[in-house]
Amino acid sequence: MKKKMLKFLAGVLISCTLAGSAVSVQAEDNLEMQVTSYLTGEDVSESVGRRRPIAVMLGNDTNGAPQSGTGNAGVIYEAPVEGGITRLMAVIEDYDNLQRIGSVRSCRDYYIFYANEFDAIYAHYGQAVYALQYLDQHVIDNLNGLTLGNAYYRTTDRVAPHNAYTDAAHLQAGIQSLGYSQQYPEGYTGHYQFAPEGTEITLDEGAPATLVKLDNFWDNHPWFEYNAETKEYSRFQFNAPHVDQLTGQQLTCDNIILQYSGYQAYDANGYLNIDTQSGGSGKYITRGKAIDITWSKDSQWGTTHYYDSNGQEIQLNRGKTWVEIVLNDSVGSVTLQ
Repeated sequence: MKKKMLKFLAGVLISCTLAGSAVSVQAEDNLEMQVTSYLTGEDVSESVGRRRPIAVMLGNDTNGAPQSGTGNAGVIYEAPVEGGITRLMAVIEDYDNLQRIGSVRSCRDYYIFYANEFDAIYAHYGQAVYALQYLDQHVIDNLNGLTLGNAYYRTTDRVAPHNAYTDAAHLQAGIQSLGYSQQYPEGYTGHYQFAPEGTEITLDEGAPATLVKLDNFWDNHPWFEYNAETKEYSRFQFNAPHVDQLTGQQLTCDNIILQYSGYQAYDANGYLNIDTQSGGSGKYITRGKAIDITWSKDSQWGTTHYYDSNGQEIQLNRGKTWVEIVLNDSVGSVTLQ
């Protein structure tokens, strides 16, 4: 609604400052049409909202944080990897003006399934061996830094392997060299269902959730704090605000989904085989409240659906969403207050 109003005001200002209605109409025609984002439910330009997003693997230990470009992500996934740390996957549709995105790290197989749910082009720099079967089969369009030198570059302000980055020009070069389409498939309707325009989800019967602590992630110990004035959650980790390095601004979101998931260890090195398909329980958190949910998938490569206690698929508030993958045996370390 805000962007539609800005478009209207732009036309009014032009007509006020320039003589003649023909000039005003011509200026209005040059403004790009607004569409509803599949990631956030918000109004965005058509060139952004109807272009397939990128899903970028990001390091999230003390060497990899803070990341760059995360403030532009419509959806961010956080899941554990070996060694007790987490990695992030930022799903970004509006990346044209980002000076750098990263640092870009290696793939884990379960992240391939998460990225595919958004029909995203998956950006990663290498992979664990257990992901090779999917990458080699080309079941997902992906930009691999180990085999595609034109999609990434190295910086000097961090040490390898924490200094691999990308930007719009490098992404475009990689996408074009592999011939990937940047258009959504015909009939695509998006991942999430959002509240109708002008309404919001308040979860009136939900439990209080103004503080969400994820001590199940014992390296970064992230948490979210609710701001009743902005109606957003602010993100923290490593005992400090979690910021986008490009802007210095703290990351915020409107929705948090806790997706409790089963898993097995692949090997003695700690690589995880997180179950992305069998379904389970979790929480949906927004506007300072939380409800119990269940999740399920139609197929291995299908989309995850989230349901309330009445079996109705949930609607999200328009805005950014964090999806936290919580292993079933660490649910007790999650605290909502």
